[in-house]
Amino acid sequence: MLTVFSQFGWSFIVFTTVLMDVTDQAEQPSQLKDEPDFDPSKMIGIIKRKALIKELAAAYHSECLAYCQKLQQHQRRWEEEQQFIKRKTPPEVGQSKRTTKPTKRRKKGL
Repeated sequence: MLTVFSQFGWSFIVFTTVLMDVTDQAEQPSQLKDEPDFDPSKMIGIIKRKALIKELAAAYHSECLAYCQKLQQHQRRWEEEQQFIKRKTPPEVGQSKRTTKPTKRRKKGL
């Protein structure tokens, strides 16, 4: 086993050996043999969970599509309003300049 530790800016690597007792090795395979290899009841639960997850994902997807469509409609309306405003603004600006511009001719009587 390798262990790394640092102290005072230096890193140290220590190699240690791990001795295992022979009785520990004998107990480990027996623990694995106690568990069944395949449990069909667990598979049924997994399949049900998978189906629920798919159903939930489909619901979220449809909700997301609905929100995207609403957002797209709002964007279209906003763009139409902006185009309408751009069409209306230049003539109005031109008219206001004409009214403020002084006339070249002098008026009679002044």
